Amino acid sequence: MSTTGATADPPPSSRENASKGDPLAALGSLPGVADSVESVRKAVDRVYGHRVMRRRSNEITSEAALRGARGSAALSGADWALEEVRRRSDFGGDAEARTMGAALRLTAEAGQLLSIWRQSPLRVLARLHLVAAADKAEEVGRPRKEGEAVDEPLIGLGLPSAAEAHGRLEGLSELVIAGGSAPALVTAAVVHGELLALRPFVSHNGLVARTAERIVLIGSGLDPKAVCPAEVGHAELGREAYLAALEGYVSGTPEGVAAWIVHCGRAIELGARESTAVCEALQRGAA
Repeated sequence: MSTTGATADPPPSSRENASKGDPLAALGSLPGVADSVESVRKAVDRVYGHRVMRRRSNEITSEAALRGARGSAALSGADWALEEVRRRSDFGGDAEARTMGAALRLTAEAGQLLSIWRQSPLRVLARLHLVAAADKAEEVGRPRKEGEAVDEPLIGLGLPSAAEAHGRLEGLSELVIAGGSAPALVTAAVVHGELLALRPFVSHNGLVARTAERIVLIGSGLDPKAVCPAEVGHAELGREAYLAALEGYVSGTPEGVAAWIVHCGRAIELGARESTAVCEALQRGAA
């Protein structure tokens, strides 16, 4: 399904890219963002401080990856029960099964790309799309061309032209490579939001965007063991809230961008809460 329509102004992160200073760090001063950054830090610290993490962190990481993939797939239309995901071994059937399989492959791939991300985020994004859309031989691993349809039926926002998408993708890459002092939450939310707004590939943009968010959170050091899956929180908050927050980001208003960052922060907190519950279950011997 192709998504078309007028495109809103680029968010502040894109509009300010050519200006001096650190545009991502500036977003940290938007209303509510600093409080969200602090709340996320406390939630992450609670998971890492749990006694089970000292002995069984690999198990928590594996479980978080599974639950994160399930959450990301749910937002792309494959809302399966966790036990069904755990039980299945064949994901090559219908569209939902292929979506779930793509989400699982992306989550597994994310940890292999951390060292490349800061030097070449565009290379990482191309790899993620290749992994997600392995069945589309001629269209994978590259940004879409002018006139190509985008199969992202659950996101009804206006679709930027291929030229605009390419330009803004380059700008996002430059921001990531330049680094800066922005909190991990802010950078992760902007990367996630820009990729959803641009939908630079012909398919699987949502899955790729959420995996890129995961990579930023891990690589930044906020969640180095990948035990706070934001995808879980995004799914728990629901698709309607997810899309409403995304619309705010795409609007480019300070309030809209701030609301998107706060929404992403809440998702990370819920992911952290999920892993804390897994820790508690392991401690009781119930999982």
